[in-house]
Parts: sequence; structure tokens; C-alpha cells
Amino acid sequence: MSRTSEDAEFGARTGTVDRIHVVPETSGEAEPRESVEAVVDRGITGDRYYEGKGINNENPNLESSDVTLIEAEALADAAADYGVEFESGAHRRNITTRGVALNHLVGERFRVGEAVFEGTGLCEPCGHMRSLSGEDDAVEALRHRGGLDARIVESGRVAVGDDVRW
Repeated sequence: MSRTSEDAEFGARTGTVDRIHVVPETSGEAEPRESVEAVVDRGITGDRYYEGKGINNENPNLESSDVTLIEAEALADAAADYGVEFESGAHRRNITTRGVALNHLVGERFRVGEAVFEGTGLCEPCGHMRSLSGEDDAVEALRHRGGLDARIVESGRVAVGDDVRW
């Protein structure tokens, strides 16, 4: 796709990919990555949901997202407002963005690197994330700013430093 048609489809607003994490096992440690492949109807390579091993994969009543995103700014606000300092990846989200108002992307398509995502809902923090992070106030600190659930609608590579366009 040419830059002109990409601009028309996704607009001129941009942010960046700040960090990428995968969690290979449901309660496992988050592992940083420089890049991943985002695969339609599967998830991102190396992550538990890609392998069908996530908590939501096991419950047919829950809809699983392909990928989760969180704002670097929300993590900074959680530290400033609640004193909650998340270790790298302890928030359990796959892609940390900078300069992107993720809550506004529910129901919207957006490009991250070479892949196209669609926001499916807010990714509110849960007790499981709190227990794994070791931060007692983690749920309250990320309430309504815990990130975005998204599905992958076009496969492609995503790397740290890539543009996020919407």
C-alpha cells in the first residue's frame, strides 16, 4: 500500500510502539521482544493466546482477543497517582504504545507496523494480573486505562519503534 492510500485509510494521527511483550504460559513471566508477527485469528507469535494456552482460550463463554495494548502514559500515571510501578511486562499487555489514546480505538481499525488491528473493547485490569504483578493497587491504578483488546484483521510484522496509525 502506498503512503498516500495508507494516509487516506488510517489518517495522519500517529503514535509509536514503545515495547512488546509475550507471555508464553498463562501465569508465566512476560518476555520482551524487539518484534513479533501478528497473525489473523491467532495472535502474536510466542504468546500464550497464539498457542491456544491462555485463560480465555479455555473458557468458551469468554471471547479471547488476539492482542492487547496499553499506553505508556497510563503506566506513568499509575505510578504517579497510585505509586504502582509495574516491572517490565507485569501489566500482561502485549504492546505498549506511546502517543495513542487507546480507549478511542474501540470499534476502530488501526495499523501497527505492518499489521492492521481492530479495537474490540477495553482491557480492564483483573485480579489475576494484580496477583502476578505483586502490586496490591494494580487494578485500581489501571481502572479505565488498562488498555485495549484487539483482533488482528491483517497479518504483519510489528516491531519496537513502529508507527501506530489511526
